[in-house]
Amino acid sequence: MFFVRLIALIFAVSCLLAATLALSGRAVARDDALPLPRFVSLKSSEVNLRTGPGTRYPIDWVYQRRALPVEITAEFDNWRRVRDSEGVVGWIHRSLLSGWRTAIVIETERLFRRAPKANAPGTFRAGRGVLVEIISCDGTWCHVAHDETDAWTQQDGLWGVYPGETIE
Repeated sequence: MFFVRLIALIFAVSCLLAATLALSGRAVARDDALPLPRFVSLKSSEVNLRTGPGTRYPIDWVYQRRALPVEITAEFDNWRRVRDSEGVVGWIHRSLLSGWRTAIVIETERLFRRAPKANAPGTFRAGRGVLVEIISCDGTWCHVAHDETDAWTQQDGLWGVYPGETIE
């Protein structure tokens, strides 16, 4: 009888330990531990924006621009409520989103410079809607890439990065 109780106790402790490890692994693996709101980009050149968090909800819009930045404002299971640069809000499945950071020029025209200084020579100019890849940001300036050219621009003229945000 003693051995039966001992085996039952060992089994119960093993199950409890396994469950604890499984739960802690899930918490680390899920991205809902990341802060909200946060910026991400679209993984594909065709992404459905739905009216609710699931395939049973109708498609409200189809994005046709890979790497477009969107802001995640809420999470439900594997679905993310996002907002785009024009304020359109809807739901996208998390598999269609990437942590790769991009931004859109929001000014009529923006000068990109060779160094993070207001008097540095210009490298190129870009207009509203031009998509750039974010390499890094120091809270004031962002180092970006566009068409195989890298340059610097002040953060405040970009949508896809928060004011004062640092990105390494």
